[in-house]
Amino acid sequence: QVHLEESGGGLVQAGGSLRLSCAVSPRTVSTDVTGWFRQTPGKEREFLVAKSWSSGGTYYADSVKGRFTIARDSAKNTVYLQMNSLKPEDTALYYCAAGTVVAGIAEAYNYWGQGTHVTVSA
Repeated sequence: QVHLEESGGGLVQAGGSLRLSCAVSPRTVSTDVTGWFRQTPGKEREFLVAKSWSSGGTYYADSVKGRFTIARDSAKNTVYLQMNSLKPEDTALYYCAAGTVVAGIAEAYNYWGQGTHVTVSA
């Protein structure tokens, strides 16, 4: 059974940085693609970035391109989301997801973590 668990959320000042982690188990073909999304109350889940670890194909949303970076520690089966130059509008519940296709829609992902909160103060 696939399990994803996010960590690393917290409170940070605007302009600061935060690194989120997503522990993925097990690492299989069905979890080749990792995506990061975020959601605020009353809004749809927003796509941020996705990457295929077998092909290297990566897709960033325009809203985070140049500020957020996805990376992975293969030995730890952990995917990271490095977030720099954070803004108050980045405040949200952040999710990692796994699937087989690099896509910008939540429906493309089969497995989800529970989320980790990020609050950016002005």
